[in-house]
Amino acid sequence: MGFVVSKAMNDSLKGQQEFMRLQLERQLILQNLIRERQTAMQIAWTREFLKYFGTFFGLAAVVLTTGAIKRKNPAVLLPILPLSFVFSYHYDMGYGTLLQRIKGKSVLFSHRTKLQI
Repeated sequence: MGFVVSKAMNDSLKGQQEFMRLQLERQLILQNLIRERQTAMQIAWTREFLKYFGTFFGLAAVVLTTGAIKRKNPAVLLPILPLSFVFSYHYDMGYGTLLQRIKGKSVLFSHRTKLQI
C-alpha cells in the first residue's frame, strides 16, 4: 500500500516539476520578447527624436556659421560642439551599433546565467 502511494506521489512530483520547467521556459521567452519590444521602442523613439533634433542642429549650424562669418568671430561656433555630441549619440543609438556595444560590455549579457533555456 505504501509503495502505491509513494509511486503516485513520485509521479505527481515529476508532473509538477515538468510543469514548473515549462512555465519557467515560457516566462523566459516572454521576458525576452518584452525586452526586445522595449529595445525596439527605444530605437523608434530615438529615430523620431533624431528627426526633430537633426533639423534643429542643422538650422543652428547654419545660423551660427552665418553669425560667425558676419561678426568675424569664430567663438560664435562654440555651441555647435556640444550639440554635435548629442546628435552623434542619438544617431549612433538610432542607426548605429550603440545598443550592441552596450550589450557586449554589460555584465548581465557577458556572464551566463543559471536560468538559460
